[in-house]
Amino acid sequence: MTAWDWFRERPHRFFLTGLFIAYVLMGIHHVYKPLPDGLDVVTPYRAAHDVEFLVDSTWLDTRGAQHTRHEIFDTALEMIARADSLVVADLFLVNQFAGTAEDGHRPLSEELIEGLIERRAERGEKLDVLFITDPFNTLYGGIEQPLFSRLRTHGIQVIKTDLHVLRDSNPVWSAAWRICCRGFGNHAEGGWLPNPVGDMPVTVRTYLELLNFKANHRKTLVADGPEGWTGLVTSANPHDASSRHGNIAVRFRGDAAIDLLHTERAVAAFSGGTEIIFPEPVRKSGVVDSDILIRVLTESRIRDAALEMIETAEEGDQLDLWMFYLSHRAIVSALVDAQERGVELRLLLDPNSDAFGREKRGIPNRPVARELHDAGVPIRWCNTAGEQCHAKMLMHRTHKGEATLLVGSANFTRRNLDNFNLETSVQLRADASTAVMTDGAAVFDERWHNQPDRLHSLPYHEYDDHSRLRYWRYRLMEAAGFSSF
Repeated sequence: MTAWDWFRERPHRFFLTGLFIAYVLMGIHHVYKPLPDGLDVVTPYRAAHDVEFLVDSTWLDTRGAQHTRHEIFDTALEMIARADSLVVADLFLVNQFAGTAEDGHRPLSEELIEGLIERRAERGEKLDVLFITDPFNTLYGGIEQPLFSRLRTHGIQVIKTDLHVLRDSNPVWSAAWRICCRGFGNHAEGGWLPNPVGDMPVTVRTYLELLNFKANHRKTLVADGPEGWTGLVTSANPHDASSRHGNIAVRFRGDAAIDLLHTERAVAAFSGGTEIIFPEPVRKSGVVDSDILIRVLTESRIRDAALEMIETAEEGDQLDLWMFYLSHRAIVSALVDAQERGVELRLLLDPNSDAFGREKRGIPNRPVARELHDAGVPIRWCNTAGEQCHAKMLMHRTHKGEATLLVGSANFTRRNLDNFNLETSVQLRADASTAVMTDGAAVFDERWHNQPDRLHSLPYHEYDDHSRLRYWRYRLMEAAGFSSF
């Protein structure tokens, strides 16, 4: 019997074989397909001025009382209130799904939306506002988001990022979803399944799309004002339930803010476009006198910059890493190598204990920390009490007095660094004695040493994890993409 006869007598096998081939090809294509134009970029270093290192911080005092201090979105609201002709915001989580004032949360989403509406009303047609965000805020079309409806009512364009054109970080599921389910879309009329973050029931299609584990994870703001173009790049979300999280940001003025603006034009272009005309302001690099250089990096260029910082660190240099999620294998290996070279390393990690009221099992940070601890890397844990240690920062200070700082939205994970999520960070170079560098170093030192009178961190043994099962579970989740980190 020939192969053709075998298939002809068993047509269902012919169909299943063809379906399997289509599934495999679909998975491969959407992992490696070309990215939309304007993504995965690194801009030239630009002179910057009025550079600020900003911190949102929650800590316990010696009596066990919790305290929170905000700087990031106070600064963001000030930028919006002074905007002249254009505001472009690209923010991952903007919703009121969880977190109330009764729970001690600040209504960041409401404040941000109101700030945009008020400034638009003051400036009228003289001010264009573009708000870019992730479709998670509508549960992938499963609910209406009243905050966005209010923006549209006041003439502010809202763009939900088209995640479908991005690469698939979880191809085992996403290949099947693209074949079977994507074409059904979604609707906001309610479903019968429990809402994972709210009250209104949602459809099966919301859950099916959620399992793709992809996001526009950027957190940026650009505005023009009396002092010129200003950019803000942060790890923080204007999200009520995230308002107690620890976060950092860098605000800066100058040409790099224009570069940041152009990276957001790319997202708008592949997500449906906009009628807003992005200006091409005259660059003034020759006029600005600054000792600080800054550049914008997106997607995998953040990984490349981080690896370069770690790999070029020499004996006697200092590397400080402050990270919510750490799991990327190349980063982990580079840190071990740096420790062996005699680089002075300090890692401050979130224990991955909590996620908006849900208990977590410490993956990926605790298994990764065990591996690094065994290699001699000094590690401390953020002393969280329900909130997250959500900062993403790498600082390299050389024994010659130079410093490089990397800050932004990207966790050091495969999904965040390997061209799956949308991410934005900035990298700064300056003398280690420059204010932004001393501020960043001082904030890290305060957490590492628990000063002054604040219990920011705990020793490694508090969350030491010897489980080989959890270690290999993390490795599988990282490699396959079936994870939320």
